[in-house]
Amino acid sequence: MSVPGERQRHASLGSVGSTAAEEWLAATPIAELHGVGSRMAARLARLGIHTVQDALFHLPSRYQDRTRVQPIGSLRTGDEVVIVGEITHTRLRYGRRRSLLSTVRDGTGSITLRFFHFSAAQQAGLETGRRIRCYGEARRGTSSLEMVHPEYRLMEPGETPVLDSTLTPVYPTTEGLHQLRLRRITDQALELLDRQPPAELLPEPLLETLGLPTLLDALRVVHRPPPETSSRELAVGTHPAQQRLAFEELLAHHLSLRMLRSRVQSHSAPALRSGGHLRQRLLDSLPFRLTGAQHRVGEEVGADLEKPCPMQRLIQGDVGSGKTVVAALAALQAIEAGYQVAVMAPTELLAEQHLRTFSQWFEPLAVPVLWLSGRLGLRQRRMQLARISEVGASLVVGTHALFQQEVAFARLALVIIDEQHRFGVHQRLALRDKGQRDGNHPHQLIMTATPIPRTLTMTVYADLDTSVIDQLPLGREPVETVVVPDSRREEVIERLRTACAAGRQAYWVCTLIDESEALQAQAASETAARLRETLPEQVVGLVHGRMKPGEKEATMDAFKSGSINLLVATTVVEVGVDVPRASLMVIENAERLGLAQLHQLRGRVGRGVDKSSCLLMYHGPLTKQARARLAVLRDSNDGFAIAQRDLELRGPGEVLGTRQTGMLQFRIADLSRDRSLFPAVEKVAGALLAHHRQRLMPLVNRWIGNGLNYETV
Repeated sequence: MSVPGERQRHASLGSVGSTAAEEWLAATPIAELHGVGSRMAARLARLGIHTVQDALFHLPSRYQDRTRVQPIGSLRTGDEVVIVGEITHTRLRYGRRRSLLSTVRDGTGSITLRFFHFSAAQQAGLETGRRIRCYGEARRGTSSLEMVHPEYRLMEPGETPVLDSTLTPVYPTTEGLHQLRLRRITDQALELLDRQPPAELLPEPLLETLGLPTLLDALRVVHRPPPETSSRELAVGTHPAQQRLAFEELLAHHLSLRMLRSRVQSHSAPALRSGGHLRQRLLDSLPFRLTGAQHRVGEEVGADLEKPCPMQRLIQGDVGSGKTVVAALAALQAIEAGYQVAVMAPTELLAEQHLRTFSQWFEPLAVPVLWLSGRLGLRQRRMQLARISEVGASLVVGTHALFQQEVAFARLALVIIDEQHRFGVHQRLALRDKGQRDGNHPHQLIMTATPIPRTLTMTVYADLDTSVIDQLPLGREPVETVVVPDSRREEVIERLRTACAAGRQAYWVCTLIDESEALQAQAASETAARLRETLPEQVVGLVHGRMKPGEKEATMDAFKSGSINLLVATTVVEVGVDVPRASLMVIENAERLGLAQLHQLRGRVGRGVDKSSCLLMYHGPLTKQARARLAVLRDSNDGFAIAQRDLELRGPGEVLGTRQTGMLQFRIADLSRDRSLFPAVEKVAGALLAHHRQRLMPLVNRWIGNGLNYETV
């Protein structure tokens, strides 16, 4: 009964209330079902199935139709169907792979069954004249349609084929766990569901308004759809039963973050009040004036920092909108109040950029700027750890190394996290816990230059207040974007030659489908060598993720100073690199990247006074979706419009980076498809928080379970 015990740990977030049936389903170990021994229970645990309730909410990913027999003559490539016919010929075929072939006819046409793995008994059973029932996918063979390794059953003379009474679910599975076993487990769970139905946690008037079925009806239909159920709706996830479950899952995620936010706000934080002298000195030293949007967001952040509860604020701003200056002003407010500030970036390159920027701004103000990275030598690391634990009012810049166990801050009061979508919620909370001292928690300021559509913000960042810097600095010109095939590579190189000869600087960005840093580095190195050979009159630099920090920094410094005309790089230059004289960028294999990442890369140019261009070079032929993506970027410089289109084209997991967020492992909901549900999700969440708090934890536990570690908050 260990799983129910684990779930009870979360009760501190709110009072738990549910029916006895709900508690029983959630508390009954899956091992109590027939046929589930310790080995099977371990396999099910890999899928997150620990209890009977978990089995009910482990939902099918697709369906097969075994409720009707399909005439062979009507089959098309890709059809997954049941056929019944007579075996007219069985033979062995020898070639690169030996195979057993059986021809089956039904009066409308014929199809070949192909087996690569078979026994002598199986070969003997597939004799001419026997009737056979098969299920499989029709594929294009050498001379006719084929089914490769279909499921089949030999029939007796006069026997009527046995067909399923419902559509057959196909579940997400794991090694050693077959679909048939999952269906048997689900059958038992559905029988128990009829006897002990789970609590209906959504208000009945809401279900009537939205036209959604009850939870009980939805679970029955989704697990065992009747034959008349629309296969098209099931395939795209728009059947009312699926929408009912998707709504509840979205609501559970939204509520979990709202409760997280409420819990954080119940903590204490140092009220960071200062005279604003350091802030003003920084503003006076800047060679530019803040925009109205920067002033507005800066005031929102400053007001939050003066409160005795932890700030949790997300700053969104398009590429080049000036988020770092706003963060610097917040940092100085904390430092002037006598506290430490930590700035965390997802990559070494971006962290190093922040180190240079903050050092340039803060050293004239006599504010210590410290550095912590996973690539520091042992001696340097020990020195920095000692300073971090001793120096009070200071700024500490680093990567994820900042939240490692041995790091101890002296007086951490503000955590600034850049490019939040690269970090998981748990990493963010871990760094916040570093500053817990005397009952106080640090404030958090989170920045992203990846504009996030409101639908995603409301779901993924519901625990945060949001500010938007929606104004670019005066004089910033939009970047001209051109889409060109790589067959015109020589023309692109000539354009580079002309630009560099005129004193301008350029990037050449290399991308690969494989995310291996080693392969990306190799591709960039080979490209740099070719360009040095083709453009001997230019100084070509190279930067990639596998270089030593000192080498990268030296190369970037040379590029910023103008000693290097052309910089070949991997996508490590996506964020944080600021070279005003760079006015031309070539992105190779642009079709392989999402819109948000392309927009980020494009933002590395257009930061100075020169008219800037970005060439999206692709390798044809393009898919329809790739062509649409590149057209969006060519036609727009609006990061928020681009992000919304990226969401529609690629889905939320790709936009945000599912593996990093750890938050978007939805079982049935889809943030793009189901965005019409969000207004109701937000409204119902507010009603439950206000009037039905006893329903909150059952909802969250039902869908997320231990997915969020609330004990860290």
